[in-house]
Amino acid sequence: MAHWLLIQCPDERGLIYKVTGVLYAQGLNIVRNSEFVAREESVFFMRTEFAGAFEAATLLAALRAALPPSADIRLTGNRCKDIVLLVTKEHHCLSELLVRHAFGELNATIRAVISNHEVLGELTGKFGIPFHYLPHEGRSRAAHEAEVLGVLAGYAPDLVVLAKYMRILSPEFVAPYANRLINIHHSFLPAFVGASPYAQAFERGVKIIGATAHFVNEQLDQGPIIAQSVMPIDHTRSAREMAQAGRDVEKLVLARALGLVLDEQVFVHRNKTIIFD
Repeated sequence: MAHWLLIQCPDERGLIYKVTGVLYAQGLNIVRNSEFVAREESVFFMRTEFAGAFEAATLLAALRAALPPSADIRLTGNRCKDIVLLVTKEHHCLSELLVRHAFGELNATIRAVISNHEVLGELTGKFGIPFHYLPHEGRSRAAHEAEVLGVLAGYAPDLVVLAKYMRILSPEFVAPYANRLINIHHSFLPAFVGASPYAQAFERGVKIIGATAHFVNEQLDQGPIIAQSVMPIDHTRSAREMAQAGRDVEKLVLARALGLVLDEQVFVHRNKTIIFD
């Protein structure tokens, strides 16, 4: 099984030499190595895929002895992670992830789908995934979020994915899932807020539409960006056609972002990401 070593620390001379030297001394084989230095802040990032038998405590101790004291060192295997999806009424992102999951294309197990509407329950059931309908009508946001958090706690997911979950989340909800809560947003329509962004885009005659997948933080749609994409359009597209094109972009960007996170290719630094292919 492949193993990944993820390092983030202050930059200094010889870091790559030190890390690879430790791995060599432990009798491990480096399969792939990527590194990056954020020069403005002098921060070093390294992602190393390696193979071989090792004792985790011994390897980590050797790395800590070789690296700066403040180094963030993560050692992980290529394991299948648990995820839970939050949805509302739109099916396109949910459908994309359910199909990929059914055919083994996600390095994850979808443990459950949670929704504040019943609409997508039948679709979810066709894939044999538990569906939790938790209505929000007549309830305070705090009460509803507490119920959702309770269900999530029962699954203990590695990641929570907002697959077009159309509810604003409080900082109290987000905090337990820092850098583990992924959202998809129609980012290339930034001036168009509300329930009908594509209708507004049609009225303005936009020339591109797109989407951004990002980690959720306490500020709405302001978290570190993981993946983005755009699609060119022209005046011949109706508002309905724009919306369909937007959905196509959204589902692919979300799937791409999720894949990057599941394969440990994403480092979060301040409010941005460093992503290794």
